[in-house]
Amino acid sequence: MLGYEFRDADLLREALTHASGANHRLASNERLEFLGDAILGAVVCEMLFRQFPDYQEGDLTRIKSIVVSRRTCARISESLSLDLYLFLGKGMGAGDQTPPSVLADVFESLIGAIFLDGGMSAAAQFIVRYMGPEIESADEGQNGLNYKSNLQQAAQRDFGETPTYLLLDEKGPDHSKCFKISAQIGGTRYAPAWGRNKKDAEQRAALNALCQLSGSPIPYESD
Repeated sequence: MLGYEFRDADLLREALTHASGANHRLASNERLEFLGDAILGAVVCEMLFRQFPDYQEGDLTRIKSIVVSRRTCARISESLSLDLYLFLGKGMGAGDQTPPSVLADVFESLIGAIFLDGGMSAAAQFIVRYMGPEIESADEGQNGLNYKSNLQQAAQRDFGETPTYLLLDEKGPDHSKCFKISAQIGGTRYAPAWGRNKKDAEQRAALNALCQLSGSPIPYESD
């Protein structure tokens, strides 16, 4: 089911054992979770570094924060039906509902167990299999990153207006242009942002506007 066969079945059992279902804390998956968290972060960082050579540090950090989030890890565990195989104590997972935090932990503990059982290559292959699509989704503005949609909802709710996007500037050769775009709601224009294409610039401009509306610092300076 995981796409990986353990040589040491005890490692797999440990990875699936929550502290509530262990005889003592050292027999639970907490140590493996600690290890897996570090490996997950390192592999995802390398994936992002190689996949997006023109992204700045802030862009890479933004995508990473979504991809390695506990929500993402819990969702992957749920898709793999890992909750069916967990060793939990009484009171945990009551009502056939395993807490998302437990599901997130077990995904990371499995990464740690695969690393110890099969090495870095096996762990990286496991991570790439499940995190590759998550990276694509995050980069496309999914998983809560569709700032244009969020801004439209906020603008219609608070002002009864639909945002528009203004192209203010562009630079670079035809095959590699960058665009400077600002979001506008009614008569108010918000802080513009540069993007590697119009779609990306509009998403960034929408996020700038959302931050201004909430009184937060804007993440994308246009100077």
